Amino acid sequence: MKTILIVGLGNPGKEYQKTRHNAGFMFVDYFFEKYRDEFGFSPWSENQKLQSLISTGKSGGKKIYLLKPQTFMNLSGSAVSAAKKYFKIALNDLIVVHDEIDLPLGTYRFSQSASSAGHKGAQNTIDVLGTKNFTRLRIGVDNRRNKKIATEKYVLGNLSRSEIHDLQKILENSAKELITKF
Repeated sequence: MKTILIVGLGNPGKEYQKTRHNAGFMFVDYFFEKYRDEFGFSPWSENQKLQSLISTGKSGGKKIYLLKPQTFMNLSGSAVSAAKKYFKIALNDLIVVHDEIDLPLGTYRFSQSASSAGHKGAQNTIDVLGTKNFTRLRIGVDNRRNKKIATEKYVLGNLSRSEIHDLQKILENSAKELITKF
């Protein structure tokens, strides 16, 4: 049976829930809710060994794991690597989802074998895996920010209601496209 691992990068904790940096968590939460019945996703459970929240489902002859590392963004690689090894995931069946400051809010982009472009969670994942040869879904979070605001402060800022509404469209569209890649 083919196994797919979809990892949403973000920061655990209520204070980070609605921040731009948690777009990866928002994606896997959306995917879980949208396809819960269709794919039979299990309730989220904490796996201490993998330092993550995990849900499991099936689509046809494929097993799907959703993962939310609880390691904080900049140390995501250890959880991604542990899950990849534990579930015996091939690199071409690994999808890492994260926020992208270099893309405008309302856009997303799939990339394969791309550099981190300065995203510390993506870079840590690349470093720990020892390769960049996996798929990334980059969710745009830049809403014409004032360039005087430090990037770290901007991505850890809460999204406004209108930004959350825009982000919902991205999550919907990118989830539909991701399913075509299975």
